[in-house]
Amino acid sequence: MYERPDHAECKDEWMSRKTLIDVSVQALAAVSLVAWLCSCSGKTAEDTGPTVTVQTVRVQRAEIQQKIAADAVLFPLQQASIVPKVSAPVSKFYVDRGEHVRAGQLLAVLENKDLAAAVAENKGAYEEAQANYESATASALPAQIQKAEVDVKNAKAALRAAQQLYDSSKKLYEQGALAKMQLNQAEVGLTQAQTQLQTGEQQLQKLQSVGKKAQLQAAQGQLAAAKGRYQNAEAQLAYSEIRSPISGVVTDRPLYPGEMPATGAPLITVMDISQVIAKAHISQQEAGSLRVGDPATLVAPGVEGDFTGRVTVVSPALDPNSTTVEIWVQAANRGGRLKPGTSVRVTMIAATVKDALLVPAIALLTAQDASISVMVANGDKPEQRSVRTGIRDGGNVQITEGLKAGEQVVTAGAYELSQEDPDVFKKTKLQIVSPGGSE
Repeated sequence: MYERPDHAECKDEWMSRKTLIDVSVQALAAVSLVAWLCSCSGKTAEDTGPTVTVQTVRVQRAEIQQKIAADAVLFPLQQASIVPKVSAPVSKFYVDRGEHVRAGQLLAVLENKDLAAAVAENKGAYEEAQANYESATASALPAQIQKAEVDVKNAKAALRAAQQLYDSSKKLYEQGALAKMQLNQAEVGLTQAQTQLQTGEQQLQKLQSVGKKAQLQAAQGQLAAAKGRYQNAEAQLAYSEIRSPISGVVTDRPLYPGEMPATGAPLITVMDISQVIAKAHISQQEAGSLRVGDPATLVAPGVEGDFTGRVTVVSPALDPNSTTVEIWVQAANRGGRLKPGTSVRVTMIAATVKDALLVPAIALLTAQDASISVMVANGDKPEQRSVRTGIRDGGNVQITEGLKAGEQVVTAGAYELSQEDPDVFKKTKLQIVSPGGSE
């Protein structure tokens, strides 16, 4: 720009001018750079907002299930605590604890000799009553009446003959022509004839007053009474034989042969544990989502694997003590590994949505009025958007309204953004990083 002078006197002046020119150029370059940066950004320093580092996830479509979990206690599918109906010592046991039995199988026998004797006695009385009934059914009433009339007629004739004999014997005795003994014999004959006539007349009167139907009813009543006594004796004898009402496993047998069962105490307990029932109590709101037939799983402590089952009972009424609803879940007991009385964790699936929009639960912002929103990342700008939620499963939530698949919602940093002043929020710039921390 300037040529360096050769004269020594001009050297100092040249150096001063060069330094001034260099400083001016540097200052101008700095000003130009600032102006260029401002012109490129189109904003002044006062117009720029803060930069917030956040983490985001994309809204995805996937299956989600509404699960209701609760603690439950296991019960057998069926249980029979067999209490003897008769009081007698145990004669013999045919099963031990842990044995599998079938319905109707003989488990034990009580002492029953007296009951067997009562059966034999009542059987004889029943057979006798049956024979009398058959005789009454086969008899002909008119023939009986006719015979009774003949018997009365003959009795009257015999009475007349006895009366004549007595009268003549009495005259002869008074005349001294007949011994006292012969008179007494005639008197006895007269008395017998009178008695025979009286009996015949009573029998005839009875046959005439009582019809055939009444006779059959009387015989039938006697037969029914005898049959009832016989059947009762047989029932008492059958009660001495203890049989299983269900198929299952003998879980309790507290006595030994020869011991007398206590009144009302079970002699043998049989449980059907081929399937188990988990009984749980849940809130009324949760129970409103469940239906009979909903799938469920059971997890027992110390037992490997899950057990699948179904909801079989949703109680229609609340438990008055806990104001909860009792739920039954029935599951197959593979290998008998689940023991009645065990506490288990049961998970019931109330609903399944195959193609749901899902976001992490930590992305949701709940306002004081209970409205729900999320922070959506539109490029490097945040947008707070109201949404409606559906099913929650673990850390995921179904979004039914307000979002589309593929949009990015803020997880870490969403709450801080929601607390910013609206004017500052508009100017905020997002710096998105991965969950691991790298950009």
